[in-house]
Amino acid sequence: MAKWPEIGSFVPAVDAWIMPSPDSSPAHGSGPTPRHVSLVALPEAAVSTLAGLFDVLRAPALLRPPDPSLGDGLCVQVVGQAAGRLTLTSGVPVEVQRAIDTIEKTDIVIVPSLWVLESGWTQGRYAPIVEWVRRMHAHGALLCSACTGIFLLAETGLFDNRDATVHFDYARQFRASFPAVRTHPELVLVVAGDHEELISSGASNTWHDLALYLIARFVGAADAQELARRFALQWHQDGLTPFMIFEGKLDHGDAEIATAQRWLANHFAIANAVDEMVRQSRLAERTFKRRFVIATGLTPIDYVQRLRVEDAKRRLERTDAPVDEISWRVGYEDAAFFRRLFKRTTGMAPGAYRKRFRIPDFARP
Repeated sequence: MAKWPEIGSFVPAVDAWIMPSPDSSPAHGSGPTPRHVSLVALPEAAVSTLAGLFDVLRAPALLRPPDPSLGDGLCVQVVGQAAGRLTLTSGVPVEVQRAIDTIEKTDIVIVPSLWVLESGWTQGRYAPIVEWVRRMHAHGALLCSACTGIFLLAETGLFDNRDATVHFDYARQFRASFPAVRTHPELVLVVAGDHEELISSGASNTWHDLALYLIARFVGAADAQELARRFALQWHQDGLTPFMIFEGKLDHGDAEIATAQRWLANHFAIANAVDEMVRQSRLAERTFKRRFVIATGLTPIDYVQRLRVEDAKRRLERTDAPVDEISWRVGYEDAAFFRRLFKRTTGMAPGAYRKRFRIPDFARP
């Protein structure tokens, strides 16, 4: 029986990378090791995530001789409401290997990334699958989501008052649809539940982290390391904050504050931007700052700093300008302070951010 290694044995337990369950049991290796993986196919499923998870989770059994001490490894099947061909929203056909009404028990349920329209996720369309997921959980199955797959799993109600992550671009939609779920879009992987059985991964390619986590937990840390190397999969150890674009909240209904935000969008780099914003609003300073926090969730100075850092990110990505010059252009004469602020906001130093996100020389026209 495989014992789940401590996270730190195969990847640093960085807070930005993973949120472990606060009420987890220390006996990770107790009980039967889950083996059967049901990968749920819906019309909205992203083929890249669906196929990627299928390939990577099956890989341990394909890359080395069977090990009797590990049982039969991970048996992965694509499941859905009906067996047979399913054409995804993208137009790509996939083969559903097994219908859910023929599955009475499974060990791991995974819902891959889903294409969610701007109008939001329509609940109730896949009621039989939602009910089946509830039943599998009651029989002891782990429930896992990649990216926006959490929209379907949240319909079960099992994530209510639990922590989860979702693609940051869909966080507002998700919170509006499922306000009882504590959402952390800046986190790569969140493990929740009384038995660490509710697992969600964040934006897009964090399915890498989900797949490697499951392999490390149920097959072995060495296998996870080997597959990360062979497939060139990434542990997103810096978290997702560097990938997130700051967009100030504008749908709050406070016209005075919205006017100030629009002005600030073009003047955030000036000296004393907050004082000038207050002056233009013609509100008392205390009143303005109180209303600003209520409307945007940030203090005026925090809001200014977020706008400045966001502009600096674009300059780091698209220009060769030195960091000191970028610091001055976004409103900071003290480059050392700017560097500290940038790292505190994004989780990366300016130079590291530029190296990560700038188009490499070989790809430039």
